[in-house]
Amino acid sequence: QVQLVESGGGLVQAGGSLRLSCAASGSGIFSINAMGWYRQAPGKQRELVATATSRGSTNYVDSVKDRFTISRDYAKNTVYLQMTRLKPEDTAVYYCKAEGIVTRGGSFVERWGQGTLVTVSS
Repeated sequence: QVQLVESGGGLVQAGGSLRLSCAASGSGIFSINAMGWYRQAPGKQRELVATATSRGSTNYVDSVKDRFTISRDYAKNTVYLQMTRLKPEDTAVYYCKAEGIVTRGGSFVERWGQGTLVTVSS
């Protein structure tokens, strides 16, 4: 089995910064094709924030471009989201997602983390 564990959420004032981390753990992870972050604000649908593939390509939703940076540590099977110049509208539960996971015990299409709350006060 593969589990994703997120950390780094919390309360921050507008204009501040936070760094989210998501580590994939499990028996014998060989590779993960893509890892990314999604968020869901109260009363809204979950939306893509940023993704990073194993080929090095990244993708961001327009609202976070130039403020958020996604990065991966392949040795640690971890993805990070550095968030700067945070705005109240960034308030949401942030979820980590891993896609195309190959392990010693089999392959998995996708896995989701449990979510971490980010609250930006004005």
